[in-house]
Amino acid sequence: MEPLDPLLTWLAGRGLEIVLLVLGSVLLARFVSWVGDKITDRIDARATGGDALVRSEAAKHRHSLTQVITWTLIVLVYAVAVFAVLDRAGIPVGGLVAPATVLGVGLGFGAQRVVGDVLAGFFIITERQYGFGDVVSIQVVGGVEPADGTIEDVTLRITRLRSANGEVVTLPNGQIVKVTNLSRDWARAVVDVPVPTSSDVTRVNELLRQVGAEAFRDPALRPLLLDPPSVMGVETIDLEQVNVRMVARTLPGKQFDVGRDLRARVVTAFRREGLNVPAHSAVSHPAEAPAPSADGVR
Repeated sequence: MEPLDPLLTWLAGRGLEIVLLVLGSVLLARFVSWVGDKITDRIDARATGGDALVRSEAAKHRHSLTQVITWTLIVLVYAVAVFAVLDRAGIPVGGLVAPATVLGVGLGFGAQRVVGDVLAGFFIITERQYGFGDVVSIQVVGGVEPADGTIEDVTLRITRLRSANGEVVTLPNGQIVKVTNLSRDWARAVVDVPVPTSSDVTRVNELLRQVGAEAFRDPALRPLLLDPPSVMGVETIDLEQVNVRMVARTLPGKQFDVGRDLRARVVTAFRREGLNVPAHSAVSHPAEAPAPSADGVR
């Protein structure tokens, strides 16, 4: 018998089975990933008709749940493949139970943060705190400033979002201590208009109501508004100016677009009526962009 005969026999038997198992597991994992992508694409298309930002709460939850199920199935496929390969290679799986137990205990003490991330991710998804496409502000442990952006991916371990500057921020779920969801059910655009104390506040309120009515009648802006913008009146009083607030309920995630449009309309209406807006001061709102606009209207 040739020295290589046992090796060739093993390669033709169990060796071939191992190769087929590895190839099969890789192909199956890719198929699961492909199916998951198709399902999420269909959910997005049906939810918004092409808009990648505004989604119904049910659609956002289904999208996140599909991502988690896909990730879990891929992990299971590879885990089963590993045990099957070990069995075909002649390595007794039962004999690995005791070492695996010791290794598991050691990893348990060293990977407590990973376990916490997975548990936190489980509750984030089941409680529908946020989902794919939500505009959120997330505060993490030890973070000075919250991470703001649009959710792009939610798994059991991490949350990935993209900021307004295009930066991708990855946050471990176990480190999240506070989430502000800016696109849940509906949102509110807040516009604070500073006017001199010498101005007629009644006239300013009436002018802002006209601006809100015109915006609600505008065919381009009407689909984004849930009801006509309302004037709340004087919000704050300073020595040289008062701030009059106007608010509008909008579709989730569209409060920024509506706020910018309303500010432009307010500036145009004020100039048409000969009213001046103080250029040296502006009032911002937490739900809006932090930087003041050039015209001084927030």
